[in-house]
This record gives sequence, C-alpha cells and structure tokens, in this order.
Amino acid sequence: MSVQAATGPVVLETDIAFAYRDMGRSVVGVALAHELRRPRRAPFERTGRGEWALRFPRPDAQRLEYLLELTRADGTAELVPDPANPLRAPGPFGAKSVVELPGYAAPAWVEDDESPAGDLARLELRTRRVGPVRGLVWAAHDIDPREPLPLLVVHDGPEYAEYSELLRLLDHLVAFGEVPPFRAALLKPPRNRNETYSAAVVYARAFSLEILPGLRRAAPTAWPAAGLGASLGALSLLHLHWMHPGLLGGLFVQSGSYFRRRYDRQESSFARFDRISRFVGRVLQVAERGGPPRVPVTITCGSAEENLDNNRAVAAALDGAGYPLEYVEHPDAHNWISWRDVLHPHLAELLLRAWA
Repeated sequence: MSVQAATGPVVLETDIAFAYRDMGRSVVGVALAHELRRPRRAPFERTGRGEWALRFPRPDAQRLEYLLELTRADGTAELVPDPANPLRAPGPFGAKSVVELPGYAAPAWVEDDESPAGDLARLELRTRRVGPVRGLVWAAHDIDPREPLPLLVVHDGPEYAEYSELLRLLDHLVAFGEVPPFRAALLKPPRNRNETYSAAVVYARAFSLEILPGLRRAAPTAWPAAGLGASLGALSLLHLHWMHPGLLGGLFVQSGSYFRRRYDRQESSFARFDRISRFVGRVLQVAERGGPPRVPVTITCGSAEENLDNNRAVAAALDGAGYPLEYVEHPDAHNWISWRDVLHPHLAELLLRAWA
C-alpha cells in the first residue's frame, strides 16, 4: 500500500483540506468516500507526481467519518482509512478515519469509569418462525434476578454495546439515579438483518408471540417494554408497534430507514424497498386514518445524513397524530458514534415516559 506522512486533514473556515501522497505512484485516482448526502464520492485532484489533494466543503456536522477510495491502473479499487489521519472510529465493517470539527466534544458520560457495572448474561431464545434469537441481557448492578424490573429491548444490541458504548451509559444512568434499576435485552437480528428488520410481518409476529414472551421469562418485568434501535432497527421497532399495538410502551428510534420514493430513489435497489415504502406510507397517513396507541416516541437524526428528510416526515406525521414526540436533530451523520452522542439525556427521558 502507498504510504503518506501522518499530517492529517486541515480544517479551514469553509473547507476541509485533504491530501494523499502516493509514494509508489501506483494510484490513478483518489476519492473521499463518506456517508453524507449524495454524491458519496468526492474526487481528489492530482497536484504533482504522486500528490493528490481535495478541498471538501465543511458539512453540517461536527464530525466526518470517511475512507479513501484508491483506484489502481488495472481498474481495481479499494477503500482504506486515511494514512495521514490517526483518528479512527470503530464500526462493524472496520474502522473509518474521522475529522472532528471545532466545537465537537464526546459526551461526558463516556469518561465515567466509576459507575458499578451491571451484570451480563447470554441470551438464546428458540423460535419457530425466525429461528434462534441470540444476544445479551444486561441487568442493573446488585439487583435480585427474580425481581420484576422495567425492560429495554435493543435491536442490534451487541453492536450498540461495542460501537456506541451503550452498557457504559446504562450503568451511568442507574448509578446517577436518572432512571430506576432496569434490564436491557440486547438482541442480534435473527437470520438476515436486511430481511428481518425491513418491516417483515413474520418478524413482527415472532416478536409478539415468541421473542417478547421469552424475554419476559429471562428478564421478569411488569411494564410494557421500551425499544431502542437505529437505521433498519429503528424502522423495525416502529413496524412492531404498528402491527402489534401495546407490546412496546415507548420507542427511541435513531436515523430510521423510512424509505419513500419521494426522498429515497437512490435506495430503490434495496431488496425490500417497496415493502418499507408501503409501510412508511401508512405511517405518514396516521393522522387521517388512525393507528396504534400514542406511546412516547423519541426520534433522532443527523443533520448531515441522507435519511434526514424521511425522518422529518415521520416525525411530523406522528406529532400531527398526537404522539408524545421528541424530535432531535444533531450535527453528525449515519454512524454509531453519532447515535452514541445523542443518547443522553434523551434516552433516559424516553424511558421515564415509557415506564411511567
């Protein structure tokens, strides 16, 4: 791989200046690959022998996660972190390079190393409809395992724990008395995630008849469960509430994949685009046609991400239909650190409303 001195991108008043040095001169193209609004590739210009540069407009965000797309003479391309930038953000598909713009700071709770850690237990539920459902059950520190406690169900829960430091936050919330002791079921999606979480009726039925009853046995509770999810995981929680009203007492949904042809033609190749679009159409008509009970809902979305328009539309529809809604836009995009940074204090507030 080509090597470059670790100088890092330079944040200017209106731009971010990127540079790439191809010491072996094997690269015929360099582009910035990001997850902001399209186009998703910003090409570098060649400025000398083996020298490439880009002036990228500062986004409506305080962070920018990115990779460099390097194209070789034979036409092959690879995505790599920026060798000039040592700052990285973790993710399920590998680390990305990060630019933190002036004013950005991680939440204070991320530095909390003193709150007593809750207990973790492995979870496996056998279901007839979607196969085994695996994950973890977190329980607040020093509670009786037989005691009924409120329950939070987290789609993509292990990823939330690994990449958004969710368990540290849960420990912090209980230790500082922001919420009462509770349990959280951190679920992995059964089978194929894109299929399971894309407004699938079979998953909604399995959740209602098999998964949630199994969770209640593993994590005794006397309250309606609250739900936390991001992207397709957020969409799926809203779909669960629509299909089986009363299962969930509150929803904390982040950057939901609420695909609609009006906003999301670029996603039309997604295998379940039409199914999602039909369901979201029903949600957008909730004020006229009615819908499930109005439970508390918190919607968060990054101000620089492509899902912003459809999240605004869903929030407006739920608000217009009388849902107790909190809508939060924050200066980031569609990534795990973005979702982490907006959890507090909004998650605690949603849980209190859901379990009241």
